Amino acid sequence: MDNGMISVSMMCVHLGQIKEYLDAFKRNNIEYLHIDVMDGSFVPNFTLYPDYVKQLRDLTDIPFDFHFMIEKPEERLQWFDIREGDYAAVHYESTKHIAKCLQYLRSIGAKPILAINPGTPICVVEEAVDFIDGVLVMTVNPGFAGQKLVPNTVDKARRLRKWLDENGHEDIIIETDGNMSNENCRKLYEAGARMFVAGTSSLVKPQVEGIDERIAENRKNICPLG
Repeated sequence: MDNGMISVSMMCVHLGQIKEYLDAFKRNNIEYLHIDVMDGSFVPNFTLYPDYVKQLRDLTDIPFDFHFMIEKPEERLQWFDIREGDYAAVHYESTKHIAKCLQYLRSIGAKPILAINPGTPICVVEEAVDFIDGVLVMTVNPGFAGQKLVPNTVDKARRLRKWLDENGHEDIIIETDGNMSNENCRKLYEAGARMFVAGTSSLVKPQVEGIDERIAENRKNICPLG
């Protein structure tokens, strides 16, 4: 896959602007909507619960890219309207039963992703590699928007991409989440990432005006011909 994909962070979109933003995402062929699910325990924040997901489905046909930042996800994944073709990321650090979670996601037709925090080594991917379609490399500590990128996560993505390619897993994508400014997207694209969570650092601003231009600029940094 040469071109990168954009997954827009819906927790950054103000509810009063959601229809305008969704219309813009549709006309600009945004690939995924990023659904951050936080439980106040695994991370110190609460976001985007099942009812929100159900209502958002009524407003758009853009597929979802779930990011579960919750403890014991094996007990809660079934609460959410995860559909065939959606990506869904579960944190390695959140459960003792990571394989069970990833296998469940595969069984319902979703694309399982293993999420890892900045302090989690890439060696943990080896034990889950047969169950996943992607790895979500967190470039900030999860829980809040607006943080600065942890510098060594760029090299972490590069080392992970090298390991995956050398071990016959070229089809497993790397997604990155956290301070995905245009500059950081470009660095991580060069490191091997191909899906980028776009929030307040690039696309989602207090004013919807200019969103088409912001998306076009973002794409230049995740497309080799841009």
